Amino acid sequence: MVSTALTNWAGNHTYRAARLHEPDSLGRLQEIVRTSEVVKVLGSRHSFNDIADTAGDQVSLARMPRVIDIDTGRRAVTIDGALRYGDLCGVLESAGFALHNLASLPHISVAGACATATHGSGDRSGNLATAVSGLEVVGADGEIREFVRGDRGEFEGIVVGLGAIGVVTRLTLDLEPTYQVRQDIYERLPLADAAENFDAITSSADSVSLFTSWRAQTVDQVWLKRRVTPGDAFEPPPTFFGARLTTTRRHPIPDITAEAVTEQLGLPGPWHERIPHFRMDQTPSSGDELQSEYLVPRQEAVDALLALDRFADRIAPLVQITEVRTIAGDDLWMSTAFGRDSVAIHFTWKPDWPAVRAVLPAIEAALRPFEPRPHWGKLFTMPSDELRSRYAKLPDFVALVARLDPGRKFRNAYLDLLLTGA
Repeated sequence: MVSTALTNWAGNHTYRAARLHEPDSLGRLQEIVRTSEVVKVLGSRHSFNDIADTAGDQVSLARMPRVIDIDTGRRAVTIDGALRYGDLCGVLESAGFALHNLASLPHISVAGACATATHGSGDRSGNLATAVSGLEVVGADGEIREFVRGDRGEFEGIVVGLGAIGVVTRLTLDLEPTYQVRQDIYERLPLADAAENFDAITSSADSVSLFTSWRAQTVDQVWLKRRVTPGDAFEPPPTFFGARLTTTRRHPIPDITAEAVTEQLGLPGPWHERIPHFRMDQTPSSGDELQSEYLVPRQEAVDALLALDRFADRIAPLVQITEVRTIAGDDLWMSTAFGRDSVAIHFTWKPDWPAVRAVLPAIEAALRPFEPRPHWGKLFTMPSDELRSRYAKLPDFVALVARLDPGRKFRNAYLDLLLTGA
């Protein structure tokens, strides 16, 4: 047990837990959960808010045994609850398998990413949680429960559990045969051309990211990640809806060198070395930042972006970069893409919380006609009642949490606001 105060990855939040436990066995973890009044799991600490915080006990699974069990017949892998994508993907590649998608950085834990509906990009690709076909969870009584896809109609409420269900100790993920990806980047896409051709742009590759710093009504960069096969004769055209193909590697944030990014310039490589923007052995993004993200319905994306552009002069001085990506809809109750194909508008802010906090209500007001859903692990100021109204299955989720955790052992202030509005 450790009592040292910890911060999140960005350093903008200090956890209040009285105790941090680091069990090295499943039995010890069960004992901690069973005897604690309140307990929350601390993952890779990449959340920018207090979703994982508590004044009680925090548990890190970092010292638990690592598990990567590939079932070649089922095309599935079972992993432990602390494993990061960067530690999993190379093993899968060596066995000839791959995941359907990845986030922009491999440094995050699989369980934490899935619990918060963290996503990659692609018109046809669901968020990372859609790959989950089974979970093993230590419940409030310390007992192990298993949930599998199709299980009693509640699996869809368990997967994006927001830490409210219990401690996830195992996940089983769908796999597919390994594949290669090439990454090509275009620069200076006029915003008007991006708006007019948005669907054609996002459907032009398996994963597409548009980066803008909200200056000069321009999309600074367009990153196209495209699956390729041996002998593929594809060559990117020199121009792309008015943007020009780059001939040197680029970081998404202006004025940062490209050492941290994955290979570009069309060189094919394994899926896990191209789909993320950043390498596992490097600091992702700028490393000194705050983040917010809002998901809007796919069909509203252009109007939402143009609404934000009307006060770009307030965003530009505070933002390091904004990324726009598409995500396919899903049926996971608390997923930010539940029931609708979505577009994510992600803000990487300068590390100035007072200034960011002042501009977020204006952003949320501009997006309100499009019913935005903020990313669960990032910064937002949306009132609880408005947030709650975005999720049609919230009453079912509240009932599920009440049944599985009647003593509120896994609750905290963040979840209280979501589940009860108080």
